[in-house]
Amino acid sequence: MANIEGRNPVIEAIKNNREIDKIMISNSAKEGSIKKIIGMAKENNLVIQYVDKNKLDEISTSHSHQGVIAQVSEYKYHELDELIESAKKQGEDPFFIILDEITDPHNLGSIIRTADAVGAHGVIIPKRRSVHITPVVAKASAGAVEYVPVCKVTNIVNTIKRLKEEGLWIAAADMDGQTFYEQNLTGPLGLVIGSEGFGISRLVKQNCDYIVKMPMIGNVTSLNASVAGGILLYEVFRQRIGKK
Repeated sequence: MANIEGRNPVIEAIKNNREIDKIMISNSAKEGSIKKIIGMAKENNLVIQYVDKNKLDEISTSHSHQGVIAQVSEYKYHELDELIESAKKQGEDPFFIILDEITDPHNLGSIIRTADAVGAHGVIIPKRRSVHITPVVAKASAGAVEYVPVCKVTNIVNTIKRLKEEGLWIAAADMDGQTFYEQNLTGPLGLVIGSEGFGISRLVKQNCDYIVKMPMIGNVTSLNASVAGGILLYEVFRQRIGKK
C-alpha cells in the first residue's frame, strides 16, 4: 500500500477512480475542501476513518497532509509502448518529458503538474539514480500524477533511440545550444531535462538531436530543474498552439 497526502491529491485520486483502501481524516479538519472529500468518499462508498491529527503526523512523509491521507494501491507505472500508443490514439504529435536523474521529489512533482497543464503525453524517468512516485511527489504535483502517465525505464539512451525510431526529435535542455524560443519545438518531441546538480549526462546529450538553452543575464547561471522545465514546456505548448 501507499499513501496520498493532501486535499487536492486525494480529491484527484477519487475523481480518477484510484483504488482506495481508506481515507483517514483528522478529527479537527472539517472545513472547506475536507467537506468535499467526505462527500465524494460517501458517494463512492469509500471507507472514512476519523483519526487524531497526531496519527496523520506520524505516518505522513510529505509533512503537509492538510488533515487527510488516503491509503491506496501502489502507483502503476506505464510502459513506453503504452505512452506511444496513447499519443497516436489521440491523433496528436507525441510530446514526452525525459528526466535524466532528477532526485528532488518536489521537482518531479512540479514537472508532472506542468506536464499535465500543457497536455504532454507522459513523463519518462530512469529506474536508477532518480526519485520515483512517492507521497511527496504526488503532493507536489497537486494530484496531476493521477493524469500524467509516468514511465520508468532501465536505460535513458536506449529509450531515446526507441523514440527516434517512432519519429520523435529529441531536444536536450543545456547551456550550449540554440536559444529555446528560436528553435522549432513543434512536431513529435522528446524534451530531456537534466538533474539538479549535474545537468544532462554526456552520453544522453550525445544522443539528442539538438540542444536548447535559456539565456540568462543575472549572476546565477542556472535555474531549478522544475522552473527550467516549466519554461520550456510552456514554450513547446505556445508553439504547438500557434501551429494549429
